[in-house]
Amino acid sequence: MADKTVLNIGKGDGSTVKFNLDDDKRSAFYGLNVGDEFSGELIDEQYNDYTLVITGGSDHDGVPMRKDIDGTERRKILFSRRTVGFNPRKLRRGARKRKLIRGAEILDDIAQLNVKVIKKGKTDLQ
Repeated sequence: MADKTVLNIGKGDGSTVKFNLDDDKRSAFYGLNVGDEFSGELIDEQYNDYTLVITGGSDHDGVPMRKDIDGTERRKILFSRRTVGFNPRKLRRGARKRKLIRGAEILDDIAQLNVKVIKKGKTDLQ
């Protein structure tokens, strides 16, 4: 279990805002998946008019989440091209590598969540 969860929010103009979620607020994200939309009310009541979408994250060991893997388990997947979790320095023809990837569901061992704003609210994120 991760001690805390850092929520990185991309505002759309190239800037990001970071929130540290304590145990009360992070439990509201449990069961959500990468790609799910949620209200900003889960972060704080003053952001209830925001709509956000989860774009990714990583667990307490730094293993990235992947949208196309169901559940919370970790799997070793064979990659053959650039994608989430595999960014080779030199991509030779036919190069493949087996990497560890995590499922898309959020539980208590997630240390970082990446989120982007879909609908902006009245108050500015700070």
